[in-house]
Amino acid sequence: MAAGSSARPPLVLPGTRAGRDPERSLRRGPRRTPPEVVAANQRDRLLDGFVRTVAQVGYARTRVSDICQAAGVTRPVFYELFKGKEDAFLAAHQYGTSLVFGAMEEAHAQASDWPGRVRAGLGALLGILANAPEFAAMAIVEIDAVGPAGREAREELLARFRDFFTDLHEVELPIPAEELVDMVIGGVYSAIYRRIAAGRTAELPDLLPGLAFSVLAPFLGPERAAADLADLADPAPSANPVPACLAPET
Repeated sequence: MAAGSSARPPLVLPGTRAGRDPERSLRRGPRRTPPEVVAANQRDRLLDGFVRTVAQVGYARTRVSDICQAAGVTRPVFYELFKGKEDAFLAAHQYGTSLVFGAMEEAHAQASDWPGRVRAGLGALLGILANAPEFAAMAIVEIDAVGPAGREAREELLARFRDFFTDLHEVELPIPAEELVDMVIGGVYSAIYRRIAAGRTAELPDLLPGLAFSVLAPFLGPERAAADLADLADPAPSANPVPACLAPET
């Protein structure tokens, strides 16, 4: 970041804040709060309450009354903003993943070559999820319980990862590049899924060396992939903390 530039505000994913935090309550007074401000406040609190509830008891056992209780918002207001539990899930998933991809794209663009961009993007992803365990559980694991709409949302999510391969140089491959890209993406997603499902979300950054190698090796060869990773400025994931702009709000 250039000197004198302002720091980007922290990345705040759904579920990283408590819906019933007193500081988020709308103040009463002689000046009436605009309806759109009230609705936005209630929607954000419901998304936080939803994600936290799903992470705690699972999507299947989550009830609308539980969400409202966690958010400090009434049931009628919930149905003014969402059609139901599935609609709230898709809203939280879409909003949160859009923030994650924005941060990944920013990190990806700052590296000078494709191996560096792969590591930067993956590092951002793993750091963000590690610092937002409730959102990670909801978006990666509990999406399986949502049904067809959840599967469709996951397919759309995985398809977005293909954008990180558009700057890959032409290489000779034994299978179509599109197929290989999808296989690599599926492997990365599976490794992340298993770590979150096992309750080890905080350890996600430890996966960075292996995941970066697994992405690079099929396209560059194992020796070149290992060399490119070794040449990066800071190969140790534990010594590469999440940038301030990616850390959750406290």
